[in-house]
Amino acid sequence: MTAQELLEHLNLLDENERIEAKRADEIGKSLLETVCAFANEPGLGGGWLLLGVTREELALFPAYEIQGLNHPDKVSADLASQAASMFNRPLRLDIQAEVLDGKTVIAVFVPEAAPQDKPLYLKAQGLPRGAFRRIGSTDQRCSEDDLIALYQVRQHESFDAGLVPDGTFDDFSPDALADYRQSRRDTNPDAEELRWSDEDLLQALGCVRLNADGKWQPTVAGLVLFGKPVALRRIFPMTRVDYIRVPGREWVPDPERRFDSLELRDPLFRLIRRVQAAILDDLPKAFGLAEGDLQRKDSPIVPQRVIREAVVNALMHRSYRSHASVQIIRYSNRLEIRNPGFSLKSPDHLGEPGSLPRNPKLAAALYDTRFAETKGSGVRVMREMCEKAGLAPPLFESDRGQDQFVVRLFFHHFLGPEDLAWLARFKNLHLSEAEARALVVAREVGAIDNATWRDINKVDTLTASQSLKKLRDAGLLQQKGRGSATWYQPTGKMLGDDDGLSSNPDGLSSNSLGLSRDLGALSRDPNSLDKAEAERKAKLRQTLLAGLPGELAARVGALGRRSPPDAVRDVVLDLLQQRPWRLEELGQLLQRNPEYVRQKYVQPLLEAARIRMTRPEVPNDPEQAYRAVEERP
Repeated sequence: MTAQELLEHLNLLDENERIEAKRADEIGKSLLETVCAFANEPGLGGGWLLLGVTREELALFPAYEIQGLNHPDKVSADLASQAASMFNRPLRLDIQAEVLDGKTVIAVFVPEAAPQDKPLYLKAQGLPRGAFRRIGSTDQRCSEDDLIALYQVRQHESFDAGLVPDGTFDDFSPDALADYRQSRRDTNPDAEELRWSDEDLLQALGCVRLNADGKWQPTVAGLVLFGKPVALRRIFPMTRVDYIRVPGREWVPDPERRFDSLELRDPLFRLIRRVQAAILDDLPKAFGLAEGDLQRKDSPIVPQRVIREAVVNALMHRSYRSHASVQIIRYSNRLEIRNPGFSLKSPDHLGEPGSLPRNPKLAAALYDTRFAETKGSGVRVMREMCEKAGLAPPLFESDRGQDQFVVRLFFHHFLGPEDLAWLARFKNLHLSEAEARALVVAREVGAIDNATWRDINKVDTLTASQSLKKLRDAGLLQQKGRGSATWYQPTGKMLGDDDGLSSNPDGLSSNSLGLSRDLGALSRDPNSLDKAEAERKAKLRQTLLAGLPGELAARVGALGRRSPPDAVRDVVLDLLQQRPWRLEELGQLLQRNPEYVRQKYVQPLLEAARIRMTRPEVPNDPEQAYRAVEERP
């Protein structure tokens, strides 16, 4: 990308997992940490730095401005030299100087390091302190687990091909092997492996390997495919599927309302069938009566093929290295399938030809039996079948930070008579078809972000961002978060709680023009705007302090900018013993950036198991709050 394109991306989307802005008058520690993170992050493909820009935080809508570099040649030379010498392996950067608005800036592309070169780290700090990963828009110091993962990508061998330390031939289920043979026979009656012995078949499928003693021993793929339930419980206690039925549209909003849960653990082929049956038995049914038939035909509201593709995708591509179950959550309006392991294929390219299997041994066995395909068409099939059935399109979410992939399937018939009647309330806004689709999805899910807009409307990132801001300016969506974590929540005006909907006869354009006029007035007196914002924050902090016990409020008020981290952490723990707090509230109360509060105070308490999330199943939920494990009476 050019420097101009990078600047446009920053102003529309803020910093994200692939783009970071730096003033960079000189090459410092922060810049090298970002270079290290871009180079290390698996599957990211590298990232971009734009040097010579700053973010104007005091503006009504903060934006990135060009500051320029006084000595661009020196900055370029220093960066290239340090990238080649400061890390454990030389890193070659693509550095281009450009002139924007008469000022020189530098666009830098940091390529992803080769698997055999990871982890890349700063030699002066060594491991693990000198290695970083790119998580969202931040550079995170690598943990021990991160280093293990980076070292393992050096291997040409996949995790599912690895040996199970205490596995034996007795752990294989004869019934599971017979099930595979029958599935293979149904697919290809002349397949030569049908004539092989069980031992030869296991060897051919990569389900056993010779160990150091020269004896055949089961692999991870072998036990996942053909292991007895007792062996699966012993060796992979969390490798199961949890089918959870939740009343309503939210994850147990009332702790007194319990959910129904079914745990499923079996060899892979039988597990796929059981999971699919559990879902289909529980889904709402639609019925039809074809011309000439005397009996109606019931069918699940979500096509069976879509369910099968989603289930197989979760079990085939999940990370078996992660000690977590696949969760299938059935809400009143949708089905969510959550599996550990982010997508190795970029979310922007889901549905395009080509597959990147995390577990190639499992994928090959599923392909041979026609449970799955290896051409990358599964996502496309799901989208096409949902569209054909008149349903809302499936949504896919890949989260690198939480190492999780989520598929959301809606029971909602898309843009049916009810939707059209609801959308008629916004006729004065002259909504496009893409905007109408997005509003329906936002109403059903309760939120929408850039990735979801791109998914349902097949547009690029910039177009999605501009459209979301258009609906925000119209008062239909409320912006939350910033940068790559930006998302939008339906407003009362959109949901029908605001009776003043028709008070804007000129639609979106008049609202944005009015805003522009206000912006012009505000820009003439930035000091008054800054003062008003400071007063608003001070009032909000006083309100929060007023709700605390006197002694605790005094301790919070006594905290300064240079208070010891341990002292601040103790105060945070005492706050969380009073009630659940969101990061934004804690940041306001402690007069610190919410992200800083998360990294310095909340995360250490989470790791020490002294606090917990109120919504642990959705760690990145913008409304996530934290509470102490043992609350005060």
